[in-house]
Amino acid sequence: MIDLSTKYMGLKLRTPIVASSGPLQKDVSNILRLEDAGVAAVVLHSLFEEQIELESTHLDRFLSDGTDSYAESLSFLPDMRGYNIGPDAYLEHIRRAKSAVDIPIVASLNGISLGGWIEHAKLIEQAGADALELNLYDLPTNPSISGADVEQRLEDLVRHMKACVRIPLAVKLSPFFSSIPNIAKRLDVAGADALVMFNRFYQPDFDVEALDAFPNLKLSDPSELLLRIHWVGLLYGKVRCDLAITGGVHTYLEVLKSLMGGATVAMLTSALLLRGIPYLKDLEADLLHWMETHEYESAEQMRGSMSHRSVPDKSVFERANYMRVLSSYALRSS
Repeated sequence: MIDLSTKYMGLKLRTPIVASSGPLQKDVSNILRLEDAGVAAVVLHSLFEEQIELESTHLDRFLSDGTDSYAESLSFLPDMRGYNIGPDAYLEHIRRAKSAVDIPIVASLNGISLGGWIEHAKLIEQAGADALELNLYDLPTNPSISGADVEQRLEDLVRHMKACVRIPLAVKLSPFFSSIPNIAKRLDVAGADALVMFNRFYQPDFDVEALDAFPNLKLSDPSELLLRIHWVGLLYGKVRCDLAITGGVHTYLEVLKSLMGGATVAMLTSALLLRGIPYLKDLEADLLHWMETHEYESAEQMRGSMSHRSVPDKSVFERANYMRVLSSYALRSS
């Protein structure tokens, strides 16, 4: 019997296949279906910093502005029947999910500043979340803020979070740091229990006829995995915390590559949106079939086997490989 079990941030998981943060998790019935299909854990959709700020700073103004002037001013208030406050509903969603399933439920906070995060991290812990994923979605636009300032702010945020909550903390990073090994090590020392690689930034597109910019959502594809296995492979064995891959995981091959690079878990969302939740059963079956064919007894046996420290030719991870790849390309004859 092949053993797919693993431990992620101290949580015992049946397999290394985890549902990453996404829209499916907004519905508890979908979380139940994910569990039935074999997913090992679920990362909930994110609670955004803007929602927290809205609750703490703007809601009171919306409810009180103008009400002492004249009765008609009440018509200018937002329709609260359809108004999503955010944080309170999110906490209730955690409670409902925890009561519905046995797999670990990982909450997600998306933002960059301390603000009300510490308070809400504590409330998330009290609501029963098994862990918290800190989604550091930061797009600095102020030229006076240096890269060093951004990195220090992230490190301070993780340190403060770890001092205030007892549940494990994962940090979801972007690939846009001047030194990924350095920021990874700093966050590891600050107490992160896992590093999740990488966040996907959604860039606006331009409508050249309307002269307007609009949001553009594109689901991931397997080619995006290469960036992730590169850095996980380099970091494996150099940080204490667990490593997770998200983005580009669509088939059992990407799960295998993630594990061989050194990841503890492989997370997926786009594949489930494209193929449906029942696809998880086929994914696990394909993974087990490959492992049986290649005589692997456990997921742990293959973890890190293709990492920087394990491969004979370490140049494939380094600058030398850049030169090799360029020189290997041959132009087609016309």
